[in-house]
Amino acid sequence: MRKLLYLLPVLALLLGCKAEKPAEVTFVRDDAARKVDVNIGGTLFTSFIYPEDMEKQVLWPIYTASGEDITRGFPRAPRAFESTDHPHHVGLWFNFGSVNGLDFWNNSYAIPAERKPFYGSVVFDGIVSAENGKLVTRANWVDNDGKVLLKEETTFCFAGTADERSVVRTAVLTAVEPVLFKENKEGMLGLRVDRAFQKPSDKPERYTDANGIVTEVATVNNEGVNGEYVNSLGDKGDDVWSKRAEWTMLNGTKDGDEISILIVDSKGNPNFPAWSHARGYGLFAVNSMGGKDFDKTLTAPVELKLEPGQTATFAYKLIVKNGGFFTPEQASARAAAFNK
Repeated sequence: MRKLLYLLPVLALLLGCKAEKPAEVTFVRDDAARKVDVNIGGTLFTSFIYPEDMEKQVLWPIYTASGEDITRGFPRAPRAFESTDHPHHVGLWFNFGSVNGLDFWNNSYAIPAERKPFYGSVVFDGIVSAENGKLVTRANWVDNDGKVLLKEETTFCFAGTADERSVVRTAVLTAVEPVLFKENKEGMLGLRVDRAFQKPSDKPERYTDANGIVTEVATVNNEGVNGEYVNSLGDKGDDVWSKRAEWTMLNGTKDGDEISILIVDSKGNPNFPAWSHARGYGLFAVNSMGGKDFDKTLTAPVELKLEPGQTATFAYKLIVKNGGFFTPEQASARAAAFNK
């Protein structure tokens, strides 16, 4: 019997669906538009989109229970005064920067053709089901020639209350070829947030103007920009980067609404707790395979090797709260409930 590496009991991970009111969740499939809308309490929370012009599938946009968009619009639907860096940062996604030497994380339309052989793509392979608060999808991790390295089956478990929205994203990866995940800072669950949740900046940046035209500005308008990170260790701001934490949270006020964005690592993931790849410019990511790219003091490399048929599972929970920030104690309670 093949050894299953880091395989979590998927049923146990999905018990949270029953505990968090799955009856409130409805799905609207639109195969022509290549998306599935996720409604909670009759309002849109997010959409699972799988456009042909992207190198992965994502949840985008993502809304609070009060209707505030927490995600950046660029490059799918640019808004005025948004930064135009990192076009591969779209919504909420999962991939990695070094799989058999291929970079899945940074791949996008911006990569020139001559560089594409160094990148991998996550190719949509179908919707398995969409019911009872759970959306199950399939995808293939492929090289630039279309050769499949990994098969992915992902379960999204959605839930909501009057002032919270959440999703547990559980990806089961099955190797088709021998696969090596080699430590890299570019991973794994990533979220690109709206400008309100960025850290104020004073350096020149490229932004879209009110007409959607990209321009470089010497002085950044920081009005409404007020994001601040905190983690389970008590670190704040830029200090959360590279730290291994059970949870990391980004707080910010948008249109007068105090909003917390909380990402919780699963204790069943490889190398728990994950490293934070959280940046002030709007990237909020947690990385289970970061290793020495985050901590130069490590003596052994962080690697994950899978032989054909072997499986690894990665699960993370995103919670979005509006109407007041989570306290650290509340964030810890949500993490403990997820990992019980």
